[in-house]
Amino acid sequence: MFVWRLTTPLWKVVRWPVPLALAIAVLASVSPDIGDDLDLQRVLQFLPFFVVGLFMKPEHFQLLRRREVRVLSVPVFAIALAVAYWAGPRMNSAWFYHRDSAQELGAPWWAGVVMTLALFGCSLVVTSCFFAWVPRRKMWFTALGAGTLYGYLLHGFIAKGSRFWDWYDAAWLQTPYGEVIATVFAATLITVLCTPPVQRIFRFAMEPKMEWAFKRDATEIARERAKA
Repeated sequence: MFVWRLTTPLWKVVRWPVPLALAIAVLASVSPDIGDDLDLQRVLQFLPFFVVGLFMKPEHFQLLRRREVRVLSVPVFAIALAVAYWAGPRMNSAWFYHRDSAQELGAPWWAGVVMTLALFGCSLVVTSCFFAWVPRRKMWFTALGAGTLYGYLLHGFIAKGSRFWDWYDAAWLQTPYGEVIATVFAATLITVLCTPPVQRIFRFAMEPKMEWAFKRDATEIARERAKA
């Protein structure tokens, strides 16, 4: 995120920001020499998603709220869910983490090109289906939207702990019922991590106040004086 933010001025001035970011991601997926320093593979391969978000506008979300889009999103989402469960045991899940090149995953270089473009396209479609059904009115889970960063960052500690304590070695987890229970538990856990109480506890680390580290903008100070 830090590296992406540093590059924001560049994306604001280039002519085709999303295709350029996607090209960089594709090149990273076929470049095993990048290595693991600074987790650059993830930085580069996830870059298109940041650039897309950078240029999203309210009217884009309004397009997704049209009735025909909402109706179409239901079968699309259902198909995506079915394909995900079918593909789960049949493909290498490491593709989703974008931390390795195709060659490092034991695949030919062209697979990196195909998988990067395919995953990017599928992600946009499924995300659009999700936003199509986000309610306009305030509901009990509205506050959770402000805490998605907390769920994203904090769940990793529990995921690592589950491997350290060998939770997945339990035989019942390998059964269909175990997989359903694990899915429900994961959904519940990520919901809890996004709640306001969790946000208040970890805000000092996730969203620290940094006014002390930066000078105030001279223009802003002048405007405040003019108003006074």
